[in-house]
Amino acid sequence: MTRRTAPDAAQTAAVAGGSGSSGGRRLYVGVIGADSCPPQAWEAAARVGEGLARAGAIVVCGGRGGVMEAAAQGASRAGGLVVGVLPGPDRSLANRFLTVSLPTGMGQARNVIIVLSSHAIVALSGGYGTLSEIGCALKHGVPVVGLDTWVPLREGRPPEGLHPVAGPEEAVELALRLARARASRIA
Repeated sequence: MTRRTAPDAAQTAAVAGGSGSSGGRRLYVGVIGADSCPPQAWEAAARVGEGLARAGAIVVCGGRGGVMEAAAQGASRAGGLVVGVLPGPDRSLANRFLTVSLPTGMGQARNVIIVLSSHAIVALSGGYGTLSEIGCALKHGVPVVGLDTWVPLREGRPPEGLHPVAGPEEAVELALRLARARASRIA
């Protein structure tokens, strides 16, 4: 297992006051999606993770494979902090790119922790678990940026709080903007 080292002073300073912060506080952006994904979704998730980390945001994910691992890899490559909220009771299935892994023993119920720990969510690809996280986020007022994922319609339009985008860079930019706005309204 690869061990990550603590960020150096320059990284810490960049995070504390970088674009991924809000009033000196770090932004937490969840990245959700399927635990297995095609190469195109993997690349998009890695680019999202990397972009969020470069902006100084903490990436929160489910800590396993697929979209979660790709986002963690991208964030790790950029020197970012990645928190994985694991469904099982131990760290045995955690991906190797996590900075912090949190076993919960809660199965899919850990999705609520991921959502409520995040100022904004980026949803990529995904199955029914991802759909449940999107619904949970919308119910709790956590904005969701959707990239090639579920877009439930309400009266023919996406519900308020769900923002479909076309590419990873747009996803990062919008997620950071929405996270900053939410962070300024909550503790």
